[in-house]
Amino acid sequence: MPRLTAFEQVSLDGFFVDARGDMSWAHKQDPEWNEFTAQNASGGDGALLFGRVTYEMMAGFWPTPQARETMPAVAEGMNSMPKVVFSRTLREASWQNTRLVKGDMIAEVRRMKKEPGPDMVILGSGSVVSQLAEAGLIDALQIVVNPIVLGRGRTLFETVKKTIPLRRVGSRPFGNGNVVLSYEPS
Repeated sequence: MPRLTAFEQVSLDGFFVDARGDMSWAHKQDPEWNEFTAQNASGGDGALLFGRVTYEMMAGFWPTPQARETMPAVAEGMNSMPKVVFSRTLREASWQNTRLVKGDMIAEVRRMKKEPGPDMVILGSGSVVSQLAEAGLIDALQIVVNPIVLGRGRTLFETVKKTIPLRRVGSRPFGNGNVVLSYEPS
């Protein structure tokens, strides 16, 4: 059965977006980090899950010539992978290989996890992560802690109302100051 992983960037003080909803602070370019993200993006037959805001941001960049020029391997992976966007307000999802789901996100993810298919990854999409974590549907978390203090913003699990115990299954520091912490529910 498919596994669901959330790959998320947070500041040292725990915010996934700043007070303006921006996360450009999380996009550091260096060879080691770029190689890591290229390997993740070329993960094969996985499927990407998004909320509307993250989907619109990603769909506005990855299909562009700039993305293909600056990060060709990541752009290829992002554009070719199957994608699911959860939104009640989006009218259409025109990014290559994207399916729009307007109904019950938790029921749809439960269905997707019961059927044979590729593993799934949530990128960004804080409200999606919160809801699916609270429903017990996330199998793994990869949290990238960025060496920056934002002071204000939104936390990744701000709507979670119950305790979710986790165990660390890995960590990896990068020369740019990022640290990837990997967790699974305990």
